[in-house]
Amino acid sequence: MESTEPGPIRPLTLADLPAALRLSVSASWNQNDSDWRTMLQLGQGFGIDAIDIEGQTELAASIIVLPYGAHFAWTSMVLVLPEFQRRGYAQQLLRFVLPYLASQGRVAVLDATPAGHAVYVQQGFQDTWGFARYRREANAPPPGQRDGPPTRALQSDDWPAIEAMDAPAFGASRLPLLRALAQRLPQAARVAEQGGRVCGFVLGRDGREACQIGPLLADDDATATSLLHDALQTLDAAVYVDLLDRQRPLLPWLERRGFTHQRPFTRMVHGASTAPGNPTTIVLAAGPELG
Repeated sequence: MESTEPGPIRPLTLADLPAALRLSVSASWNQNDSDWRTMLQLGQGFGIDAIDIEGQTELAASIIVLPYGAHFAWTSMVLVLPEFQRRGYAQQLLRFVLPYLASQGRVAVLDATPAGHAVYVQQGFQDTWGFARYRREANAPPPGQRDGPPTRALQSDDWPAIEAMDAPAFGASRLPLLRALAQRLPQAARVAEQGGRVCGFVLGRDGREACQIGPLLADDDATATSLLHDALQTLDAAVYVDLLDRQRPLLPWLERRGFTHQRPFTRMVHGASTAPGNPTTIVLAAGPELG
């Protein structure tokens, strides 16, 4: 018999990884075991258990909080198994997390899908800016000639310069996350230099359905396309990129290389009127689960 009452909200641990991955699969989202592991190691997850039609207790809903700096935290992975939807579990988790973050003096930030946007508006989130996901299928044609300056493999002594570029753009240091991403898809970790300084970088990661390239930050379009060109030519798998709306001039470049539109996202904040950071140099987001 199916339970009408969920269990209490509880912290998630690494022991919940298989159940958390089932949540991603149920929504056809791209996260794999490594994504969930990274999020739980760098942040905190919360979940709601419920009893399924076979009388088994399982993780029915989740939310992740990733603190970045002292003033905001990423809120993501708001997922509910299909058989437990329309019971208010997502709202319960949000109403739990938002005071939790406010008690720390942190603003909540998230990237909303069209399906989730109305839920977040009801909880007091406000729109800021947007981006869209594009996909290139596996074994796509080569990315053609590089249009801009050459790039090179990321080296260990690049991290101070990468952090100096990324932190003001994103709004806080996220160096532990960037280091973790560099290990996930090292062949895609590239930097560009001009005048002896780093003027752009790109990272990537493997995923359950496709690799994801991002974040990508660059001082100009030519540097951005060079970084993306050199990252793409290392990959035969399907690829996602999350292109900021302000970077739409780069869309024809992506389309010529086989990328097609998937869906939009909206960056939203709770407790502030604007999103952290100055995204002028951000070309590709890291992904809605990470920022």
